[in-house]
Amino acid sequence: MPQPGLANWPYHRSSDMVITLIQQSIQGERNDELFYDFLIKLAPTPQEKEVITGIRDDERKHRAMFRTLYTQLTGKAPAVADGAPEQLPASYLEGIEKALLGELKAFEKYRTIYLHINPQYRDWIFEIMTDEIKHAGYYNWLYAKNK
Repeated sequence: MPQPGLANWPYHRSSDMVITLIQQSIQGERNDELFYDFLIKLAPTPQEKEVITGIRDDERKHRAMFRTLYTQLTGKAPAVADGAPEQLPASYLEGIEKALLGELKAFEKYRTIYLHINPQYRDWIFEIMTDEIKHAGYYNWLYAKNK
């Protein structure tokens, strides 16, 4: 019995799902950027501000990557929605916890994209996924430091 491999993967069946997840990711990255702008203002030390600023800048990069990817896959630019963070936290620590959980959920979504997208785009998704795991580590450190 032949082993299932990448050459036999049915990308065409997954393309609508991948496009939908990329659309959601464009907006999610924008929402995260705005949320992290708020957390930067709450951060109690310059070091913490610097860490969150770096994460926020990565989210901007991810959004640009997803926008480019969407355009390459569909031949058209994604719809632009500026948005705003859904609900702002009552405290810095609550915001850090929300950010940590959000980064882990994003990683799971991006793993699904990674597994279903044409292999020529996997390096892009891999870079975004590893950034998200790095962000989760930083938010875990910030949470522990402020608990």
